[in-house]
Amino acid sequence: MTLTAQDKNEAGEAQAAGTEGTRLMTITVRVWRQPNAQAEGRMVAYEVPGVSEHMSFLEMMDVLNERLTLEGDDPIAFDHDCREGICGQCGVVIDGVAHGPQQTTTCQLHMRSFADGDTIDVEPWRADAFPVVKDLMVDRGAFDRIIQAGGYISAPTGTAPDAHASPIPKANSDHAFEAAACIGCGACVAACPNGSAMLFTAAKVTHLGLLPQGQPERHSRVLGMVAQHDEEGFGGCTNIGECTAVCPKEIPFETISRLNRDLYGALTHPNS
Repeated sequence: MTLTAQDKNEAGEAQAAGTEGTRLMTITVRVWRQPNAQAEGRMVAYEVPGVSEHMSFLEMMDVLNERLTLEGDDPIAFDHDCREGICGQCGVVIDGVAHGPQQTTTCQLHMRSFADGDTIDVEPWRADAFPVVKDLMVDRGAFDRIIQAGGYISAPTGTAPDAHASPIPKANSDHAFEAAACIGCGACVAACPNGSAMLFTAAKVTHLGLLPQGQPERHSRVLGMVAQHDEEGFGGCTNIGECTAVCPKEIPFETISRLNRDLYGALTHPNS
């Protein structure tokens, strides 16, 4: 069958539009490549054709990595796990913004947020307390150590108490739930000009400190976790608010105020 020029044009337009009207794009990504923590890093550009607008950002990275592997190149290392916006493992700086142009996790960012021909810069979290392991992967073990310093409660053994045994004011339970939504992705640190993890620390302090179960360690918790925060090399909070602007779980800025109140109470409490 011989195709006319019009047929060829229509076929090309259909291919460009993709299946069932899906928009396909050619994207250039400039990715931070760093073979290990000791090596120097640099930005490397890759062209990625045939990117569907329905792909997630990580799926686009998967397509690129598959091509790199087939070509015998080292695939780009990046953290990921559930890819459902729950685990907090994924996280990169996209065009200078933690997690990219939408206030969500990197895995839930879709390519429809970009246009055909765009050049996208992809970098790891930048903070002294988050050293680069390889490419886009960073070591976020500092978060684990902050939680170890006080992010727990006393749990007496025995039969579980009735759910209604300890009445909790609705406002307290709501604020505790807000803080408990933190997934520890580290976007707050990446966005903060000071490299502070105060929003993360405040979320972990607050969601326990507002509940009856968290009262026995309330003062020791905030003292220990803030001290560990500083020991890990995170910067101080100067109330800029960039952390809440990129937080995928929208942890409110007032959470830091609650930490400050707890910290003041612990420092002035005679038994802390």
